[in-house]
Amino acid sequence: MATTIIESKQAPAPIGPYSQAVQAGNTLYISGQIALNQETGQLVQEDIQTETHQVMKNLQYILQAAGMDFTNVVKCSIFVKDLGNFAAINETYGSYFTSNPPARETVEVSRLPKDVNVEISCIAVKF
Repeated sequence: MATTIIESKQAPAPIGPYSQAVQAGNTLYISGQIALNQETGQLVQEDIQTETHQVMKNLQYILQAAGMDFTNVVKCSIFVKDLGNFAAINETYGSYFTSNPPARETVEVSRLPKDVNVEISCIAVKF
C-alpha cells in the first residue's frame, strides 16, 4: 500500500522529524497538533477554550488538505496537562463533532511540546 504525505500550509509546520499527516490507502493519520498559529508563529493560549479551538483549526486545515473534514474522523487522542480543564476542552472539542463523534481517549500528561496545555491527534477515513 502506498503512502502519501499530507501537508497544509495553513497548519503549523512540524517542530520535529515527523509529517503533519500520512495517508495510507483511505486512512489518514494526523500527528498531534498544538495551538500554534501558522500565520503569526505564536502559541494561542489566552484560555483553554481558545487554545483548544486553535488545535481543532489546525486539525481541520490538515483534514481539508487531504480532502476530508471532521465527519471523516474515526478516532482522536487528547493529551492534557491538567484534567481539571477537561470540561472546557470537551465542550470546545465537541462543537466540532455535532453528530456521530469519533472514538477517543483523553490522557493527562506531565508535559507537552512547547509547554502547551492540550495536544490532539486523530485518524480519519475517506468513505
